[in-house]
Amino acid sequence: MATRVLMLGWEFPPFITGGLGTACHGLTRAMDRAGMETTFVLPKSVPGDADDAAHVELVSPASSMGDTLPEYQPRSAETVTVETRTITRGPEQRLVEVVRELREQFKHTRFVDLPVEVQSVYREQETTWRRVLEEYDLDESRLETLVEAGAFGDPTTVTESMALRSAIPERDPEEAAMAARANKSADYGGDLIGQAHAYAKFCLEVAKRTQFDVVHAHDWLTYPAGLAVAQLTGKPLVVHVHSTEFDRSGEHVNQAVYNIERRGMHGAMQVIAVSQLTKNLCVSRYGIAPSKVDVVYNGVEFDPIEKGVKSITSKDKIVLFFGRITMQKGPEYFVQAAKRVLDVMEDVKFVVAGSGDLASMMIEMAAEMGIGHKVLFTGFLRGGDIKRVFALADLYVMPSVSEPFGIAPLEAMSNDVPALISKSSGVSEVLTHALKVDFWDVEEMANKIVAVLKHPPLRKALRDNGQFEIRALTWDGAATRCGQVYDQVVRQFNAKA
Repeated sequence: MATRVLMLGWEFPPFITGGLGTACHGLTRAMDRAGMETTFVLPKSVPGDADDAAHVELVSPASSMGDTLPEYQPRSAETVTVETRTITRGPEQRLVEVVRELREQFKHTRFVDLPVEVQSVYREQETTWRRVLEEYDLDESRLETLVEAGAFGDPTTVTESMALRSAIPERDPEEAAMAARANKSADYGGDLIGQAHAYAKFCLEVAKRTQFDVVHAHDWLTYPAGLAVAQLTGKPLVVHVHSTEFDRSGEHVNQAVYNIERRGMHGAMQVIAVSQLTKNLCVSRYGIAPSKVDVVYNGVEFDPIEKGVKSITSKDKIVLFFGRITMQKGPEYFVQAAKRVLDVMEDVKFVVAGSGDLASMMIEMAAEMGIGHKVLFTGFLRGGDIKRVFALADLYVMPSVSEPFGIAPLEAMSNDVPALISKSSGVSEVLTHALKVDFWDVEEMANKIVAVLKHPPLRKALRDNGQFEIRALTWDGAATRCGQVYDQVVRQFNAKA
C-alpha cells in the first residue's frame, strides 16, 4: 500500500510570503501526480478566538461543496465537522473561488484549514489579504461582504477605511532597517511561537481522525505539531528543513526558535534538508547525525511548451534582484555591484522586485551612491507580475549571504533568464550553467554582470544550457526522493514495532 502522508505546513498558495509556500505547493503537486495520498494541514484566520474555537474546515475536491461556503460554528474538541450555507455568487466570492480552483488541481490531496491566525515570519511582509486582492484584481469596496461571509478572516481585521489592518503591529520602515543593520537578527512579528503551539493543538484533533503512515512537518513553525502528533499516534516523523535560524539571523539567533528547530530535528526519525549546505548546518549547529539527514533539492514547474510572455524590448539592459529584502539576501552587495557596473555601462537598470525591512536602507544606499535613478523598486510581486518582470530581465542576480536552497534562480532560468548566484546557496550545488560568485566579492559580481550584458553569445549559452539543465530539477524528482524517505522511515518504524 502506498504511504499515506499527514503534511503539516504554514503557507500554501494563494497565501504565501516567500519560498516556503512555493516549495510546499510544488512538492505537494508532484506528490499528488505520483498518486501519494496526502492530508495537508494549514493554519487559517477565522472569526472568533482561535484559542477557544475547536473546529476545522475541510476543503478538498471530495467535499462536494458546490456553491457553498463554510460557516464556522464553535464545537467541542471531540466534534470536528463543517457546516455550509449558500452564498450568492458575485465579485466578492472571487477570492474563495481562487482557493477552490487551486485546490481542485489535486486528486489525491485533502486540505484541512485550522482556526489559527496566518502570519508571516517577517514583519515587513505586506498584508496577505492585500496582496491576494491585488493579484486577483478584486474590488476592495466589496471586501466587507467577503469578510462577513467568514471566508478568510475576522471582520475586525478590516479598518473603517476598508484598508486591511496587518496582523502585526505597525512599524516604521526606517526604524526596522536601522534595527536590522544593528543586530542582523530576524524580525519575528507577533506571537508566532504561541500560534505554532495553537496550531499543534488542532493538529492533534485532525490526527485522531485521519489515516496516515508518516508525518511530514515543514520548517520550525510546524515542528511542535509534528512532535505532538508523532507522540500521540506513534507514527514516524519527518521534518523538512527549508531554512535554519542561522540562515535567517546569522549568529544572533532567536534562542526560542533555535530550541524548537533543534527539538524537531532530534525528535524526528529522519530529516530532509533542501541542500548539502543546509545538511551541514543541521549536523554542525544542531548536532544531528549525518546519516539522519537526507538532501532533497527543490524543483521548479517547467513546461517547455509554455515559455511565458514575450520579452519587452528596450535599449536598457535589466538586471533583476528578486526576493525578500532582508539581511539574508545580501541586498547591499547588489547595490554595490550595481554602482560598479554603472561606472562602465550607461544603459542598465537594476530592478528590485520584493519587499523587506532593508528596503529603505537599499534605497538610501542607491541615492548616496548617485544611482538612485537607475535602481527601481517594484514592491512585492505575485502571479502574472512575476512572469512579466522575468520577461524584462537580461540577468537575474542572487547575492545571498546564506541561502539554504534558493528557488528563484530556477524560476529565472525556466523563464529564459540567465542567473548569477551566490556560492553561499544550496542551489549552487546543483546548477552548472549559472554564474557563481562569493556574495562579498562585489568586484567579481560586477565583472560577471558586465560580461553577460555586453556579450550576447555568453547570455545565449547560459539561457540555452540553463533551459536544458532545469528539466532535471523538477518537483516530481523531489517528490520521488521524499517518497523514498517515507518508505525508509516506515520500514524502520515497522521493524521496531
